[in-house]
This record gives sequence, structure tokens and C-alpha cells, in this order.
Amino acid sequence: MLADLVAGALADAAVRRSLRSLADLEAEATNRAPALDVLGALAPRDTVHIIAEIKRASPSRGALAEIADPASLAEAYHLGGASAISVLTEGRKFGGSLEDLEAVRAATSLPVLRKDFIAEPYQVLEARAAGADLVLLIVAALDQPTLSSLIRLINELGMTPLVEAHSADEVDRALDLGADIVGVNARDLSTFELDQNLFGSLADMIPSGVIRVAESAVKHPADVAHYRRAGADVVLVGEALVTHGDPVQTLREFLAS
Repeated sequence: MLADLVAGALADAAVRRSLRSLADLEAEATNRAPALDVLGALAPRDTVHIIAEIKRASPSRGALAEIADPASLAEAYHLGGASAISVLTEGRKFGGSLEDLEAVRAATSLPVLRKDFIAEPYQVLEARAAGADLVLLIVAALDQPTLSSLIRLINELGMTPLVEAHSADEVDRALDLGADIVGVNARDLSTFELDQNLFGSLADMIPSGVIRVAESAVKHPADVAHYRRAGADVVLVGEALVTHGDPVQTLREFLAS
């Protein structure tokens, strides 16, 4: 599944590249206002941070929510207390787009994450040109030289990489490259199975100077509390916020857990 998602994302990026040259994209990316201070926004505090996700669909659940106006949803997330907004820009399985990211960037002063299957520099430049402050990199999808070069490019553009792992080896790979934010995804992106205890089994490997993000398997406030007890500084929440009805109230309940 992960290999298919990456291949599809690269194919879609190739189509966009045929319409917008690398030189034009680089110019757009460098002319954007500087990226926001993500490390400051997500710095450890007494209460957990939440990255609230705009997510229309997923391969495991199918359609989740229509989300005709991602900007309004981002404003609701801000009102509910989110520390950052994640925008799924993958179109084939998740129903997202770079236009969603641009709309969210225009609507909020919070840091914005481009969540996609990033595997080449063109996609990173797209993220900056659209106004992203963070870019997701999935360790399992990238060899170490590619991961290293993408982290370097993200940093050069003033953004911050969120480096996602699913095993002890992948955490080590992220830390070896100096990642400042490491996510542990409870969902195995090869099988799509969930293990909510995975974060707790890997959290101690991540030093205190690195921001720890728990991802996936969040449905209720108790799930956020579970991750917080296990050492999470940040919890990324998607499906629960787009399916529970009132995202503002749901976020406030999660943050109070």
C-alpha cells in the first residue's frame, strides 16, 4: 500500500511539473513569506499540543467528510485550540489537494503541515510555494540518502520536517539525520493495521530535546490521554475531528484530557 501511494503521488507530481516548471516553482517558493516557527509553536508544555487534520478520506475507511470549505474548518480548529493544522494534499486516496493547503494557509496564522507522500524535491518546493511550514517525511518510504537530502532541502527553505517512523530502526534513522520532530504512527502504512501502544514502546528512544508526535488511533479523549502519559508532546488527530460533528468542542475535549 505505501509503495502504491508513493508511486501515485510521484505520478501526480509529474503531471503538475509538466504544467509548472521547476524554475517557476522555485521562484514561487522563495518569494513566499518566511515559514512560521514550528519548533516554538509545538515546544513541550504542561498540556499536550494537537495538530488537527483536514482529511476527506482514507484508504482504510473510505470517504469520511466532504469538507467543501477547508479554510472554515481550519478556522474552527484554531478556535478549538489546535497548535497546528495538517492538510492532506494527496488526491487519489485521501481526496486532498495543494489548493486545500493554500486555502488553509490564507485562513490561519497557525503552522500548516503538508501531509502527503513526499519523495522528491519538486514536492517539497510545492509545499513551500503553497505556504506550508512543515512537511511530512515517511521514513519507510525513503532510502537514507533521499531522506537526508529532503530534510536538508526542507530546512534550507525555512520549513521544518516532521519525520515519521513506525519502528525502532526508523526512529534511529530519523535521529541520525538530526530530526527535531519525530512522529510515531500507530498505523502501519504497509498493512494499515493499528497499534496504539507502539508510540509508548518507542518514545524513550527519542531524546527530550526532540519533539515527540503520536499519530493515528485517536477516537476519544482517553486516547489523547494515553499518548500523553506515554510521553507525547503532540498528538496528530484526523478522523475523529472530521467525523465527530463539532470540531471545536471535540478539540477542547481532547485538549482537556
